Amino acid sequence: MLFTTVLKDNRAFQRCYTKGRFAANDFLCVYFYPNKSPYNRLGITVSKKNGGAVERNRVKRIIRAAYRLSEDKLPIGYDIVFVGRKGADGKKSSDVERFIDIRLIKEMNRSFKDGVRKKR
Repeated sequence: MLFTTVLKDNRAFQRCYTKGRFAANDFLCVYFYPNKSPYNRLGITVSKKNGGAVERNRVKRIIRAAYRLSEDKLPIGYDIVFVGRKGADGKKSSDVERFIDIRLIKEMNRSFKDGVRKKR
């Protein structure tokens, strides 16, 4: 991944959940928050409700592959957390990629301006 590092810090995950914006559909929810750096940080979580370790790791691989294909289209300078919902284990990377291209990019471009949250 060219413009992305791994998001590991629990504080950064919590910041995305509480202060960030989100885009969701029936099998995926994505939280994002500006991090004021020249790269994105990617975090992926999948609950035990989705199944055992094999199923959860498969969902993570699918999300990572779709993100890698859409990375050049995403704006830079965000913490992005993908949360796999129940039913994500039956999806393909093309489904996730379609969600990123259609919904997530549009939501990221309209929700923050210069790192400051817009008031609604």
